[in-house]
Amino acid sequence: MGKYLPAFKAYDVRGIVPGELNADLAYRIGRAYADAVGANTVCVGYDIRLSGPELCEALSKGLNDGGVDVIELGMVGTEMVYFATANYGYDGGVMITASHNPKDYNGLKMVRAESRPISGDTGLNDIEKRAFEQNWERTGSGNRIHKDVYADFVQHLLGIVDPQDLKPLKVLCDAGNGASGVALDVLLPHLPLEVTKRLFEPDGNFPNGVPNPILEEQREGTIADLQASTHDFGVAWDGDYDRCFFFDEHGNFIEGYYIVGLLAQAVLLANKDQKIVYDPRLTWNTLDIVEKLGGTAVICKSGHAFIKEKMRAVDATYGGEMSAHHYFKDHWYCDSGMIPFLLVAKLVSQSGRSLGDLVGEMIRNYPCSGEVNSVVADVPTVLERVEAHYSSQGGDIVRIDGLSIEFPTWRFNLRGSNTEPVIRLNVETRGDHPLMEAKTKELLDLIRA
Repeated sequence: MGKYLPAFKAYDVRGIVPGELNADLAYRIGRAYADAVGANTVCVGYDIRLSGPELCEALSKGLNDGGVDVIELGMVGTEMVYFATANYGYDGGVMITASHNPKDYNGLKMVRAESRPISGDTGLNDIEKRAFEQNWERTGSGNRIHKDVYADFVQHLLGIVDPQDLKPLKVLCDAGNGASGVALDVLLPHLPLEVTKRLFEPDGNFPNGVPNPILEEQREGTIADLQASTHDFGVAWDGDYDRCFFFDEHGNFIEGYYIVGLLAQAVLLANKDQKIVYDPRLTWNTLDIVEKLGGTAVICKSGHAFIKEKMRAVDATYGGEMSAHHYFKDHWYCDSGMIPFLLVAKLVSQSGRSLGDLVGEMIRNYPCSGEVNSVVADVPTVLERVEAHYSSQGGDIVRIDGLSIEFPTWRFNLRGSNTEPVIRLNVETRGDHPLMEAKTKELLDLIRA
């Protein structure tokens, strides 16, 4: 929660409409952005949420009254705002989205020139303070220009993955009634894939549930359709499609951890001498793949602002989080939900192996618990209790992001949520599934004691 306004979070603005976020606040954020960033041109887009157009209108007016020219992108995905900001050389961009939150939420993700993120320690706190105090420095009458960037965005994607590298695979694409269906309808005619479309109609009423495939109940329809027919793989997106999720040819959901390894593999097969950024939650599979393929692995605290900053600092080609955020140098170090889709299709096409086979070896070599959440009264106390229990057993302790302790045959990461009294556990082993299950239970008993 922000210091002045509850909708301001660590990385973005997000809240219930209209109680925490409304047209008045959106206008003030536009004025505050103009003052804080000093931008002259800013592109603005929104996803499928019903409150998007009203918030966009208010935000744009605030930017205009601060002397900023607004480029209106209309309904797009978050990665399209990143694309437009950097590709056309705008001074900033704002995406109106609440990502995976329920339909009564909305929010704003803000970037400056080159799509560099604006978060708590890089300007968001300043924007919050200015929006609260309303002592505007800049006054003007900026213009508005509508720009359709879909064609250019698709050409950008095709420049990263050549359609000639793809075979006519059968793919199930599930847009979940989010914004990805609009982009896919422009992209797919350029690809040789045979695509089954699922829930492509954008609908902010979320008639089939919140488009968030990280929720097991939101995967059920995708899995059922895959199991009822023959496909090479399935892919589903969240509402603003900055995250995508994969299913193998049998309809099995693939943990995001193994997709990080898969994308690292796809990148390094093209050129082995590249840096790959990864987060500390689950690591061994990624490290194994990067080492075998001649790359350099660079660890970084999880969170998009940290990953993007680290990638720029070390000039990394790819960065991946097990939360299904994937970042690419070719996309201005930003996250994308469309590039992973194309890279996985390319890897399956060129390897001659099924997606299930490609990730099956990883799952056998490094079984993991997936992220297990526990509500606790006091996160620091739990971290201290767990560290005290395992530190005497001779494990290597790392505190890059929460608490990681590593033993020869197993390791775990435990970290608190930034926004709620929840602690998140990830456990992995070297090829020992029963050990992974036993250690996960052992840790949960300790955490929840």
